Amino acid sequence: MGKYRYLLFYKPYNVICQFTDDSPPAQTTRQTLKDYIAVANVYPVGRLDQDSEGLMLLTNHGTLQHRLIDPQFQHPRTYWVQVERIPDEAALQHLQQGVVIQGYRTRPAQVTRLVEEPPLPPRDPPIRYRKQVPTTWLEITLTEGRNRQVRRMTAAVGFPTLRLVRVQIANLSIAGLSPGQWRDLTATELQVLRRQCGW
Repeated sequence: MGKYRYLLFYKPYNVICQFTDDSPPAQTTRQTLKDYIAVANVYPVGRLDQDSEGLMLLTNHGTLQHRLIDPQFQHPRTYWVQVERIPDEAALQHLQQGVVIQGYRTRPAQVTRLVEEPPLPPRDPPIRYRKQVPTTWLEITLTEGRNRQVRRMTAAVGFPTLRLVRVQIANLSIAGLSPGQWRDLTATELQVLRRQCGW
């Protein structure tokens, strides 16, 4: 097992989920994983959009990567999501049961309204508030990871996402990391993850 690396990384806002920026040279240079992680030959398991923040797992272990990405294994991913306005019970139920986005019905999800704002560091730059429009934080747990899925789901029920932070992947949590920090998985975390992945 010594040849494998398993890293947890707290991706800041506005960082792209790859080690090189393949945008045209004329565009502004964007920050990449290389600006934060000086470990060779590890690759992200799944992705987070440039405008999303939070937990990423990187590894050079292909079997783990496949099992965490393949939808058939249905590994949970939990997000804290700040939305515009205050979703009612009907909207929450709609998200829980699955919504149609781009002709596809999402799998059932766990969705709860957070009573208090979660303990997150301020975003840089901050979201654009509209004084007359309240915001709400939701906790959403999915077992699939389609492109921009959370944003499309909340938009589909009429509550656009303002800020999106992934806080958990399977048994792995963002706790103890600050934006831009990474660490290796502990032996216990890896053991539990391996058991969950069935390998």
